Amino acid sequence: MTELRVLSPTAILGYGFPLASFQAGLERNPHVIAVDAGSTDPGPYYLGSGESFTQRSAVKRDLRYMIDAALQRKIPLIIGTAGGSGAKPHVDWNLAIIEEILVELKKEAQIAVIYSDIDRDILLQELKNGRVKPLGPVAELTEEDILASTNIVAQMGLEPIMEAIEKGAEIIVSGRAYDPTVFAALPVLKGFDMALALHMGKILECAAIAANPGSGSDCLMGTIGADSFILETLNSERECTRLSVAAHTLYEKSDPYSLPGPGGTLDLHGTTFEQLPGGRVRVAGTKFVPTDGYFLKLEGASLLGYRTISIAGVRDPIMISQIDEIIERVKDRVADNFQDLKDYQLHVHCYGKNGVMGELEPHPAPGHELGLVIEAVAPTQEIADTICSFARSTMLHYGYPGRKATAGNLAFPYSPSDVSAGAVYKFSIYHLLQVDDPKSLFPVKMGRSGL
Repeated sequence: MTELRVLSPTAILGYGFPLASFQAGLERNPHVIAVDAGSTDPGPYYLGSGESFTQRSAVKRDLRYMIDAALQRKIPLIIGTAGGSGAKPHVDWNLAIIEEILVELKKEAQIAVIYSDIDRDILLQELKNGRVKPLGPVAELTEEDILASTNIVAQMGLEPIMEAIEKGAEIIVSGRAYDPTVFAALPVLKGFDMALALHMGKILECAAIAANPGSGSDCLMGTIGADSFILETLNSERECTRLSVAAHTLYEKSDPYSLPGPGGTLDLHGTTFEQLPGGRVRVAGTKFVPTDGYFLKLEGASLLGYRTISIAGVRDPIMISQIDEIIERVKDRVADNFQDLKDYQLHVHCYGKNGVMGELEPHPAPGHELGLVIEAVAPTQEIADTICSFARSTMLHYGYPGRKATAGNLAFPYSPSDVSAGAVYKFSIYHLLQVDDPKSLFPVKMGRSGL
């Protein structure tokens, strides 16, 4: 095999794609359809709660086309970080959708399921063995962190997915996976260069976001050869350029010349980007440098409390000129009124005055109107409701110097003004685990489904 073609339909399963682009990709006869289904970008809630951040109907729509195409062409469909976060509840949710589609299509398929959940007892023992270390500027992992986490996953590398392909899986549903692996697994299995395959996967994971203009809801095709890979869009409204592909190589990276992952790091010092006719880009020169030991990224989330929010607008220029002092006085009033309640958080996010960047805002001048998001987080929903309600009513009627009207300081776009937002989670584990066997924590379970 001199080249291998990988079709990436969309940046996240459920984000959609134009059928014309998908059909154009199929006409190029891909050897595999691969899609990333998750991310930590939406925050810890979804990992902690076991819920998906993508909607079921949208995921089912995308999967229906992918499954039908893959089975008709007898090529594998590989799904990474199923269900959004890749824990067992997410994987099972995704599996149920697949089984439903197979019944509707009156087809059956050999399905490989690769869970990525890490047993707490195993992780506690590995912590004692000194095989867990922080990833970046986070604290050392503790037993309390492990026990408090509702779901704990590890990012699998290439090896479990390659095993599933070798076992004849037609559809592979993996838990939390290093994003490029679902795109790189078949090329590496077929003998193509690992560095090029992983680099190609790094671009394909976000599909047409790497094009110009970029879109997370459109397809991208990658073709890998002996010494390079070529990226091309499947929509005439977009093109891959040297700049767009090189820029996406830098996406979500702390170092422009290295990209760490399970088992090693991509060295980009010698990488080249060549513009080809037809809005295509050839990439070459990337190297793979194995690490001293095989490390898996761990992710865990634990319950922090419950949230209530209230959204309001401010238009009075006199109040706007004093808004920082007013917010602090309101917080003081809440603390004084509820001296017996210590374990809560009260925040007022002030959009129009550093609401996005906070203290990092380089241009802190306030606008002519402000949007306030009053947020309370507490151990119970009732306490959160109480704190938010009191803060909202206090700010509504707060008497500040120069105030001219007494009917109320805030404009509420909604009634009721307060929203009980439910559980709040935090990332409790963001660490590396050293393992001897890349597949030991990720058993591949095979089975037929459908009809």
